[in-house]
Amino acid sequence: MPCACSAARVAEDLDRLVSAGAEDAERAAEAALRPKRLEEFVGQRVVREQLGLVLEAAVARGRAPDHVLLSGPPGLGKTTLAMIIAAELGTTVRVTSGPAIQHAGDLAAVLSSLEEGEVLFLDEIHRIARPAEELLYVAMEDFRVDVVVGKGAGANAIGLTLPPFTVVGATTRAGLLPAPLRDRFGFTGHLEFYDDDELEQVLTRSARLLGLDLHRPAAVEIARRSRGTPRIANRLLRRVRDWAEVRGDGTLDRAAARSALEVYEVDELGLDRLDRAVLQALCVRFGGGPVGLTTLAVAVGEEPETVETVAEPFLVREGLMGRTPRGRVATTRTWQHLRMRPPENAPTLFG
Repeated sequence: MPCACSAARVAEDLDRLVSAGAEDAERAAEAALRPKRLEEFVGQRVVREQLGLVLEAAVARGRAPDHVLLSGPPGLGKTTLAMIIAAELGTTVRVTSGPAIQHAGDLAAVLSSLEEGEVLFLDEIHRIARPAEELLYVAMEDFRVDVVVGKGAGANAIGLTLPPFTVVGATTRAGLLPAPLRDRFGFTGHLEFYDDDELEQVLTRSARLLGLDLHRPAAVEIARRSRGTPRIANRLLRRVRDWAEVRGDGTLDRAAARSALEVYEVDELGLDRLDRAVLQALCVRFGGGPVGLTTLAVAVGEEPETVETVAEPFLVREGLMGRTPRGRVATTRTWQHLRMRPPENAPTLFG
């Protein structure tokens, strides 16, 4: 059961405009923008090509394809690809998640109701309970599930044969998957962060579906602040639309994009209030570090877990913070972004 601090950290992350996570209401909005076929999917060229071959071969043979594992940071399109897989196969998709399956019986109920060729999408598959995980091994490999009837000495295991189906698992933490589970996936695709050109294509497509006249300079401005994540790009697009309709003349140009994102405190690199607070504390209060995680978290009024899991990954990836055995340190890029001169004795890393 998740601890209170973990739940608070998740809530903190979802409250941020530049969070890659999504709440139920936002997932509903995303559904209207999702591409329906593989050819419409923007980005992830290698995964698209490899997955296309797997699906085409399966359709040609008239058989269910190998089980598919999609890994990568949130917001890059794992759920979308699961829906596309079902569409390309001309079948339906059953959606559930690891946290929703806490007992073997929960999974057995889902598996026993699958139709032939159906796709079972397991989001956050790394969080599935161990008893259910062991049941999944047999189902994926032998298309069979053992249901225990009765209790104690009178219990009997009844084997049910399952029709061929395809499991599509999605995870943000592939390293937490046990090797026996990973080995049962015939195809594994890792999704990478998008570059700005790909995000421009995502934004142009979304604007067309939303009936918006998005100027290219505005798309460029939004894309470079979207942290390489389509979900964030689409969220920022909706906020720019709101600003243009309420405070502007309805035109989605570069000026509207810059003004809207200034209101929402998303700067040129996609940093928000928490990111900047961490960098300011690191450079102003601690002279560029090194400083311990707990001390840094106290300085910005957040829990250490929030700083470590919500702010740090993007800052480190962008070369705005370094992690050393002695603590967190500023990089050359940190000082440049804050438009500050580092002290002569500052232990600056080159970012």
